[in-house]
Amino acid sequence: MLSIIAFAQQSRIAPATASLAGQVRTEDGEALPGASVSLKGTSYGTVANADGKYTLENVSPGAYQLMVTFVGYQPLSREIILKSGESDKRNFKLVSQTRELESLSVIGRSETREVNRQAYNVTAIDAKKLQNSTLDLSHALDRVSGVRVRESGGVGSNMNFSLNGFTGRQVKFFLDGVPMDNFGSSFQLNNIPINLAERVEVYKGVVPIWLGSDALGGAVNIVTNTRQNSYLDASYSYGSFNTHRTAINAGFTSKNGFTAQLNAFQNYSDNNYWINVDVADVNTGEYFRDQRLRRFHDTYHNETVIANVGVVNKKFADRLLLGITLGKNRAEIQTGARMVSVFGAWHRKGNIVMPSLKYSKKDLFVKGLSVNISANYNLGQEQNVDTVYRRYNWFQQFKQYEGLGSERERSLYRFRNNNGLATANVTYQIGPRHSLTVNNVYNTFNRKGEDELFPDAEKFEQPRINKKNVLGLGYKFDYSERWNTSAFVKHFSQNNKYSISYNPSGNWGDNAFLEQKSNFTKLGYGIASTYFLRKNLQLKGSFEKSYRLPETDELFGDLINLEGNIDLDPETSYNYNLGFSYQANINRVHRFSVDANVLYRDAQGFIRPRLNANQTKKVMDNLADVTNFGVDGEVRYSYNQLLTAGVNLTYQDLRNNTRFEEGYTTESPLYRDRIPNMPFMFGNADAALFLKDFGRKGNTLTFGYNLLFVHAYYLYWPSMGSDKLDIPQQLSHDVNVVYAMANGKYNISLECKNLLDAKLYDNFSLQKPSRGFYVKLRYFISK
Repeated sequence: MLSIIAFAQQSRIAPATASLAGQVRTEDGEALPGASVSLKGTSYGTVANADGKYTLENVSPGAYQLMVTFVGYQPLSREIILKSGESDKRNFKLVSQTRELESLSVIGRSETREVNRQAYNVTAIDAKKLQNSTLDLSHALDRVSGVRVRESGGVGSNMNFSLNGFTGRQVKFFLDGVPMDNFGSSFQLNNIPINLAERVEVYKGVVPIWLGSDALGGAVNIVTNTRQNSYLDASYSYGSFNTHRTAINAGFTSKNGFTAQLNAFQNYSDNNYWINVDVADVNTGEYFRDQRLRRFHDTYHNETVIANVGVVNKKFADRLLLGITLGKNRAEIQTGARMVSVFGAWHRKGNIVMPSLKYSKKDLFVKGLSVNISANYNLGQEQNVDTVYRRYNWFQQFKQYEGLGSERERSLYRFRNNNGLATANVTYQIGPRHSLTVNNVYNTFNRKGEDELFPDAEKFEQPRINKKNVLGLGYKFDYSERWNTSAFVKHFSQNNKYSISYNPSGNWGDNAFLEQKSNFTKLGYGIASTYFLRKNLQLKGSFEKSYRLPETDELFGDLINLEGNIDLDPETSYNYNLGFSYQANINRVHRFSVDANVLYRDAQGFIRPRLNANQTKKVMDNLADVTNFGVDGEVRYSYNQLLTAGVNLTYQDLRNNTRFEEGYTTESPLYRDRIPNMPFMFGNADAALFLKDFGRKGNTLTFGYNLLFVHAYYLYWPSMGSDKLDIPQQLSHDVNVVYAMANGKYNISLECKNLLDAKLYDNFSLQKPSRGFYVKLRYFISK
């Protein structure tokens, strides 16, 4: 009787409830993190986690209408009955509202709500919608607001990535969350085809703690296909200047959890595009102005294979992969830092041999504890070949000299950077609202090389060693679906070991080396928060104090056009970001989206390039204080899956805030000058027209257009000299036609880049490719 009474009392106090759990996926089986699962007309609701899994607990028994929604997908509704004391298991697949638009060439916010809802200022490219184009990752990013990709030439040329005024290594690159610091010259953003990526996330300013690194102005995370299915994506393109590009991406996952992935790509181009230059005859000295000629010593090719094998969905690991990245490249060097330097034989070549390990496990040991570990080591080598003693001009004339010499600096220098990297990311979900993350990134560099032309040269035996570690701790508070906040601290440390040359006796030719060491440790911090005023109106803001440690190429040089500067100091910056995002849907026909961001940067020790003493190479230097106030925004419109268009614009006002400099007793004449050789206003516009079921059901014909605009900007300091406006305003027009057949299984595209054959410049006077035509064939199948 006592037991029955106690049970009855307990029932009255805590009546039996029901629960509901499952997973939300796409039609292709891809998890949909951030999908909303709710019981209509009640307060019961939740959001799917990173694996698309959801749980509704302590639900009163009864009949409900279950709603599953996700941005970009058709909402799903089901009538369900939950019984007392039972746990119901239900999985759902959502149908994309834009599944017919696989050939759509549009850049916008990420399709995943998980990315959209972050407090960070983030923009993402849906790479799947660009995979019928001949774009590489760098040129796809060049269409994002706030981004400028500056190249010194054509395919495979040196690239400088700028994000809201921060350039080069101030912006960090990641591949599936792993830093790409040690990937070498065979694996660069402007030789990676867009087909390698599922999406590309661009974090402007403050970077999430799980992307651990010393990024100062932002980060780019390339997200590849990690779906556990089998697929094949193969493409080939051919175009002007004898340009060939091939990409093959394949994956296989068996029922027992064995998985294999292969990514392979190659690029080849003669890069013999047209340029306009002044030429002096090497024999007579006669001068010819504004000659239209082809580049002639600029061939580039690279081949890369990334292979991974392992297991998925095991008790000990959600994902365990062993991989190898193999690649090689060869680049002929046509010019120096300016086009007055012309080379006809100098070239560089290199390879990458990089084994890797990736491990991830959710709920390791205890529920809510997730671990991601990765490690790689680049055993590849690079070689600089400059042994021909000649002087060339743009007519391809040359003057041969007697004796031993070269075009720039006589060399057969072959070296290894012995660059290794290890990352660890541990997240613990304390409860539904609280989580902690610890991230650590360790990077080691030790350049060793030799030159058979100078086997006894001591300079090649001197140490070039760099060790860097970034440790971060983050906390995230998810108060509700409308508001979340993240805070973090980071510890930065760097150790350098190197030698400097000096003359111990003062006599000519007496040269010795003195070993040096330098150390750096600092603490950074930041916070990011977002609030949804309405479901379609989001506000976000963030702040951080961050440091950026000098990179190895900046310290020791790249042996081509970048001279090393061992005296570089780390950069520090206070970054402020404020933005909003708004979407509107009128009668399910007209769709609008508006995104805008305001930023302010206050950087000390700002590292920027300048020409060296004889203006043949670039060298990185610290500018004491730089401020940047900037705004960028994007507006997009689409009509009934027939038409889409968008425009974005960026303005950034980078100013020299160094009032007093060494050598000046009064205020510096450059104080508050705009930073030279840095675009301050640029933007893009695009439009596309879609003809569905063209010729046959399931086929889509797409006409696309893209405009690139860059305002004129100064090459030199505005306060020094009268000849400052050296880089004119630029307009570049691209057009394309894409025909996708059998729902995207077979694809053919035609493109014309730089349609009006405009003169385009990025770095100093270096001209970019003239008008070019390209065709691409692609085959895609997935199951």
